[in-house]
Parts: sequence; structure tokens; C-alpha cells
Amino acid sequence: MSGGGGGGPRRLVHETWGDHAALLARSVGAGDGSVGLVRPRVVDVAQPDDPLRLEQGGRLDHVAVAFETYGERDARGDNAVLVCHALTGSAHAAGRHAVGEVPGWWDPLVGPGKALDTRDHFVVSANVLGGCYGTTGPVSIDPATGRRYGPAFPRFTVRDMVEVQRRLLDRLGVGRLRAVVGGSMGGMQALEWAASHPERVGSLVAIAIGARHSAWAIGLNEVARRAIAADPAFHGGAYRPDRQPETGLGLARAIAMLTYRSFDSLEARFGRDRRPTEEEGLEASFEIASYLRYQGVKLAQRFDANTYVGLTHAMDDHDLTVGRGPLREVLSRMRMPALVMGIATDVLYPEVEQRQLVELLPDARYARIVSPHGHDAFLIEFPQVAAHLRRFLAERITS
Repeated sequence: MSGGGGGGPRRLVHETWGDHAALLARSVGAGDGSVGLVRPRVVDVAQPDDPLRLEQGGRLDHVAVAFETYGERDARGDNAVLVCHALTGSAHAAGRHAVGEVPGWWDPLVGPGKALDTRDHFVVSANVLGGCYGTTGPVSIDPATGRRYGPAFPRFTVRDMVEVQRRLLDRLGVGRLRAVVGGSMGGMQALEWAASHPERVGSLVAIAIGARHSAWAIGLNEVARRAIAADPAFHGGAYRPDRQPETGLGLARAIAMLTYRSFDSLEARFGRDRRPTEEEGLEASFEIASYLRYQGVKLAQRFDANTYVGLTHAMDDHDLTVGRGPLREVLSRMRMPALVMGIATDVLYPEVEQRQLVELLPDARYARIVSPHGHDAFLIEFPQVAAHLRRFLAERITS
């Protein structure tokens, strides 16, 4: 691996609900549309004579990008679909890396006969710039020092993520995309693709996101970052690789998980149920508290604190209008067909944000995901997402 991608991709165990991984494993298996075993790949998309110049002034002479592809390019080379992941996701969207492993985070939607049918589509999924699953980010080795970048990794934006993806697609020989698809932070990337490269985007699917990060979402990210920074093990981001600030990162995850769900979802799942504590004499703990602790531990085992800080800053900077003009004018120039999905119970990115996109985009339709599960419904309500996605893409192919 070149370009400061040192440390390699961490194993991905996608967690949104306590038994979500088991649900994925049951819902998709061999012979029912799985893409099967997949091989992660890494390519360097920058060189000293063609560096990645970041939007906010930084520069990277090497950028390793971890990615996976599913399906084959057609003879005309115009059947590619880019799938963009959310905050703690990775390039592993579908299939398995080894027999018996949990499949990728959107496996029920990607494969033969599925909504993103790999008999028709060449699906590309890449870990974002600043990630910790193989793409250059804070856990990568800085060629100038021979050590991890850590807190010295330059600040980056969603536009920088898109530029890295553009370079990757150029390497793969993909010119025009049939569609760019993403939810949450992935939806930010999809929107940014449509704004930055409208000539290359045949259609747009943005799920559970808005045109710019709200004060509400920025505030929640700020609290999560403060939780990480308050952990004595953080050391301003200069922690040892084997001494991550697990308490702070776990608290950040707990804060996020509460915004990813809804009142009804948590009440139905946990209510006021209690469980015995590990120490005798202490009052029994609520199940919801145990669940939040569990989610924090799991994230600390698979993710990196500096990466979390950097990615949440990039999300906060998400604003399609920066350097482009008023929002109405920016969206009016995004003339490709668009499918915008909102979630009825999403408290993090409420439907008003998606409906604004539909109102201002020239050729957009709205689809509502009805679910008690809040923001994470796009990772849970697969049948609903699949139905909307399949119908929309079928029209793009036949039109």
C-alpha cells in the first residue's frame, strides 16, 4: 500500500442496532442474490507532481483509496453506480471478505436481482478521504515523519472526498455515472457530486440529508468531539495507537446513537427494562444504558478517535452554497433526475431538509421511509429503500 495508507484497513463490523449484524447475516446468504466473496483493493490517486490540494489549504502528495466493486462495466462503460458510505462506514458495502463473515453494510441492496442489480450496474464503493478503513487519514503513516498523521492530518471537506472519488473513477475508466447514491454523510457526498460534476452524474439519490449541516447537527457533533477531547487518554489527538481514548469515543458514540434513533424506537426496544449490574450492591442498570455502553465499546474496537473528529468536522462544513452562490441557484443547476428520501421519524436530519431539496431541484421526486427507527432507518428498512431505489433506477435505464 502506498501513499500513507499505513496500518491498512481495519476489520469492519457494522453496528447500528445490537443485533443488526445478525439480521444482515440472516437476510442475505449464498444463492439469494449475494455478490459472494469480494476482494478489497487499494490504489494511490495522488503523486507529488499531481498532489491532492485540499479545499481548506492543505496538500497530500499521496492518497491511498480503499475500494470495492461489484458487477462489471458494460461495453459502453456507462453503467457505473457510486455508493457512498456514512460516518463510520467503509468501502465494504456488499458481499463478504471471507466465508462466514458478516456481509457489507448495504448487502441487502447490492447484488444480482437486488435494487442495485449487479447484472445491470457496475457498483463502486470507496472508503472516504480521512477514513480509517484503508484510505489515507489520521491513522495513516505520514511519509514526512514515518509516524501516524494523528492530529496533524490536514482538515478536509466533503468536496475533498468527492475529488478523491473522482480520481479513483478516472483510474477505473469510469466517465459518466449512471447514479450516485448515499445516505447521511453518504448523501452529502452524493449531493456534492451533483453540484461539482453535474456533467458526470446521470442521476442522484440522496437519503436522509439536507443541502447544508444545520445548527442542530453541528451542535451534536461538537458535544461528541468535546467528549473525546475530555478523555485524558486523548492527549490532544497524540495518543498511542494502542491507547485510544476509548471512554471519550464511547461517549461520543452514545450521543450519536440517541440521535440516530427515535423516541418510539428506543421505547419499544428498551422501555424501562433493567438488568443486573456486574457489581453486587449497586442498583440495577437500565437496558438502554447497557446498550449505549455496548455500542461505545464496539466502536472503540473498530474505529479511530482522530478519524471521528475529522469526519464530523467535514460533515459540519457541508454546505452546497460555499463558493457557489444562493442555494436556490446552486440547486437549480443540478438538473439530473433526483430521488430524495426522507425518514418520518428522523430527528437528526428531519424531513423538512429533504423536502427543501425536492422543492428546489429541477427534476426531483420525494420518497418517504415510514419507520419507527429514526435516522438509521436507511440501514434497516431495506425493503422500503429497495423498492424506491429499484423503481427510480429502472426508469433511468429505460429512458
